[in-house]
Amino acid sequence: MTPAARVSAAIAVLDQVIAGASAERVLTTWARQNRFAGSGDRAAIRDHVFDALRRLRSCAALGGAMSGRAVMIGLLRQQGTDPDTLFNGISHAPRPLSDDERVIPQPTDADTLLDCPAWLAPQLHMDLGADFAPVMARLQTRAPVFLRVNLSRSTIAAARAALLRDGIDTRPASLSPSALEVLSNPRRVQHSAPYTSGLVELQDVASQAISDAVPVRHAQRVLDLCAGGGGKSLALAARCPDAVYYAHDRDPGRMTDLPARAARAGARVNLISPDALAAADGFDVVVVDAPCSGSGAWRRAPQGKWLLTPAGLQKLCETQAMLLRHAASLVAPGGTLAYMTCSLLDIENAAQIGEFISDASDWRVSVQRKLTPLDGGDGFYLAVLHHCPAAAPPLVKRRTAKMES
Repeated sequence: MTPAARVSAAIAVLDQVIAGASAERVLTTWARQNRFAGSGDRAAIRDHVFDALRRLRSCAALGGAMSGRAVMIGLLRQQGTDPDTLFNGISHAPRPLSDDERVIPQPTDADTLLDCPAWLAPQLHMDLGADFAPVMARLQTRAPVFLRVNLSRSTIAAARAALLRDGIDTRPASLSPSALEVLSNPRRVQHSAPYTSGLVELQDVASQAISDAVPVRHAQRVLDLCAGGGGKSLALAARCPDAVYYAHDRDPGRMTDLPARAARAGARVNLISPDALAAADGFDVVVVDAPCSGSGAWRRAPQGKWLLTPAGLQKLCETQAMLLRHAASLVAPGGTLAYMTCSLLDIENAAQIGEFISDASDWRVSVQRKLTPLDGGDGFYLAVLHHCPAAAPPLVKRRTAKMES
């Protein structure tokens, strides 16, 4: 496909996404229906779509409308490419620009230029303070690719050398001792020998740093309550292999790949069903990677920035509060609760913990940590809480807790 034809394909995908369809689903369908397109074409179209979604508001402003065509015109202008060089109507290229489309709008609203959802801008201004503009600017760019080296099986130096043999150059990342940033050929990672042999896993550096701060010791029973793909469980198991790990998710389908990933990494993670969880004894450590706005990871999932609504955020906060109470009921006396999100919003983070603590005199916060994209990875928040059974009666009787995470 020519560069212009790739732009045409991106326009078609964006029209569906702007209408409310999932970007991932539309891209997958497009690839199935256009099998003539090679891997390079598919990658280039995907890059166009996700670059546009990261900058949807400003691209629409520079293109003059909220449509796939206008957004791509705006994106090309932001990238320093004259749209007339690609919008020429030749073969599969988009039709030439009209006279109106050649008039370049001059948006001046700072929140538009920073691609901040208008309704959320006041909250983000308040929560990020002086970091608002640089954080939002960072969220307009592609996220770096990071790997977690399985330090129970390899070293940083050995992993780097093995990756380089497969043409993947990396460098250590400062936020975590297990992290490498990929400098070249990131799309080769999942087919590389270090990945398929379990020496490295794809995991954002901030996620690794947050996992590093969760206290886990020998022989403890550790529950990953909202496990998803199990990245936190595997990171903890690599750091402390002698603990006993359990993974649970309200949607068991999200954990489908976890057994294979654990086997590849040489880790043992026990999947635990809702019934087994309800009957289990208390855990020494319960990790809650709570459903959230994902605002700290909008570089990776940019459509979420535009799909989030006030009602949706309120529902997430209600779920987080219920999860905290449910998780507390699963912690053994004197145990640890680690609450984390990939959100930049205080309402999902420190305010959520403050509300929990105000009703739970038998819990103490020992660690709070907030990372933003300015620290090098995604935005993340962590609170580590310890149960102090002598302080007050338990918040919730464990056996009566009904909520599944």
